[in-house]
Amino acid sequence: MTETLIALVAGATRGAGRQIAVQLGVQGATVYCTGRTTRAQRSEYGRPETIEETAELVTAAGGTGIAIAADHLDPGQVRAVVERIGNEHGRLDVLVNDIWGAEGMFAWDKRLWEDDLERGLRLLRLAVDTHIITSHTALPLLTSRPGGLVVEMTDGTAEYNRERYRVSFFYDLAKASVNRMAFALAEELRSVGGTAVSVTPGFLRSELMLEHFGVTEATWREGAAKDPHFAMSESPVYVGRGVAALAVDPDRARWNGASLSSADLAREYGLTDADGSRPDFWRYEAGGFVRPDDYR
Repeated sequence: MTETLIALVAGATRGAGRQIAVQLGVQGATVYCTGRTTRAQRSEYGRPETIEETAELVTAAGGTGIAIAADHLDPGQVRAVVERIGNEHGRLDVLVNDIWGAEGMFAWDKRLWEDDLERGLRLLRLAVDTHIITSHTALPLLTSRPGGLVVEMTDGTAEYNRERYRVSFFYDLAKASVNRMAFALAEELRSVGGTAVSVTPGFLRSELMLEHFGVTEATWREGAAKDPHFAMSESPVYVGRGVAALAVDPDRARWNGASLSSADLAREYGLTDADGSRPDFWRYEAGGFVRPDDYR
């Protein structure tokens, strides 16, 4: 009998994190869904999505969703999550670090010396420190037996982020740092039979992005009237399916240290987005924004 996969999706409240949790649920996994926004209290992010909703979606998809409120900047709160997983299952098979929560904390039109320092440092704490704290706390349980997987979620492949400036000093540093974290963890996990990768979606149609474009998931193509590149966007289901396929791949160690996109995973595992397409945003952008239909 195949063991039920035990996963922790840190930052599962919305967007990619939510759908990664749900698609792990499709695979029958038990998924601990953490974040700061609950039905009782919203985080500073101010969004309405909650971890309870995510956990319910996981269960509806065929898995077991468990919501735990946790601020991943607080080592004590993260420790409590990991201790609960250890007490209830004695192991952790998959850790997904999808913590972000820094939307609106970077400026598109300001150089480092013009930007707000405190806001920029807060962005780095939310986007980088949270991942470090979570991995530091969860890895003893994940490495207690061979085969564990760490997925570091970011924006942009390592190659893309190395060659291009990303929006602002603070945003650029945060996203490139997460790519590097996966690379470094891969080296450290190799000796204990673990695997670490970084994964990026493309132009993600998160709840926030749909609102920004004034569309719904059903009408998203109308957003291309505001920005033609939106024609290359993808739903969170796409990257969710990819990470879930990676998590159940018995040969996933071959990816150790890799920087992967949702399109890379879709090609490897024969997946599509929810609409049946297979968008490849990073290849599209690197190619100079030529004909979106050629990259779907």
